[in-house]
Amino acid sequence: MRTFYLVRDVDVSGVSGTGKPAQGVEFDDGTCAMRWLTPTPSTGFYDSIEDLIFIHGHNGATRVEWEVEE
Repeated sequence: MRTFYLVRDVDVSGVSGTGKPAQGVEFDDGTCAMRWLTPTPSTGFYDSIEDLIFIHGHNGATRVEWEVEE
C-alpha cells in the first residue's frame, strides 16, 4: 500500500482550506481511504484513486501527492 496527501492549491468550495487538508492510503487492490484533517474530520472510502480525484479534484485545483518511502 502507499500513502498520500490531498493537496489543495485553491479551495473551490471554501470549506477545507488550502495546503494539505487530507491524508490517505491506497491499498494493494486499488481501494483508497482518505481522512480529512479539518476541524470537522471524517473518513471516506473510494473504489480507486481515480474516483477520489474525480470527486475531490475540482478540475485540477486539488491533487494527490504521494509520500515517498525512505
